[in-house]
Amino acid sequence: MVASCVHPKILAVIPARFASTRFPGKALARLDSRTMLEHVHERVSMARYPTAIVVATDDSRIEMEARRFGARVRMTRDDHVSGTDRVAEVASAYPDYDLVVNIQGDEPLIDPEAIDTALMPLLEEQAIMMGTLKKRIEDPREITDPNVVKVVTDRFENAIYFSRSTIPFPRGGVADGVVHYKHVGLYVYRRDFLLRYSGMPVGPLEQAERLEQLRALENGFKIRVVETDYESLGVDTPEDLERVQGLFAASRAAVRTYTDKSLAGPLETPRG
Repeated sequence: MVASCVHPKILAVIPARFASTRFPGKALARLDSRTMLEHVHERVSMARYPTAIVVATDDSRIEMEARRFGARVRMTRDDHVSGTDRVAEVASAYPDYDLVVNIQGDEPLIDPEAIDTALMPLLEEQAIMMGTLKKRIEDPREITDPNVVKVVTDRFENAIYFSRSTIPFPRGGVADGVVHYKHVGLYVYRRDFLLRYSGMPVGPLEQAERLEQLRALENGFKIRVVETDYESLGVDTPEDLERVQGLFAASRAAVRTYTDKSLAGPLETPRG
């Protein structure tokens, strides 16, 4: 059978909420002359494969800002326990889309190439339901840091486990040939799988680690994990924003180089 060359429709969703314990309203915080939300949206629009972008929020202030710079917005319920649930609500309104990308709204330096990298396995293999990214750990302190989520994969690059603990654990000291990877929290789903995800049973591993992606593994589904060089720089505090500001110019130059090579067509406006 000849594989179809028709490009699937890909919906990129940016969940953004106003409430945040450490940095309320961070989506509207300024980075140079624009809000963090606008920077994220711009970076996503530079990726080659997404065909539409929607900002998902439950706050009218974020809705107004998104519409100000021309983004498509979908208002969602305000009782979602996770960004994935918010993304799933949005995806349910767009039945024409095959794949859904969940992009964090607090990463103004998100690399468009990282988005495309995460999408590639699902574009190539219909059997893959969910994908994400990993980054080789360069700073040894991150290996034992519980705030840095680690991931181990099998030889087919499917996730074996995600943990806040050190995995693999080098018993007896440093193990030759062992490489530690951290998880980069960008997710790609087949739409039908995403709509079922929230209803899957929450298992003891997810409850213990407080890592939502473990739900897929505990329910018997594989997650394809692709390696990237992208260093995730989420903004959780005002201090994080200052740090990102210092890296902003260099990051823009790198993104410009990637997008100059892109053959992507214009983004479409989703119906619904």
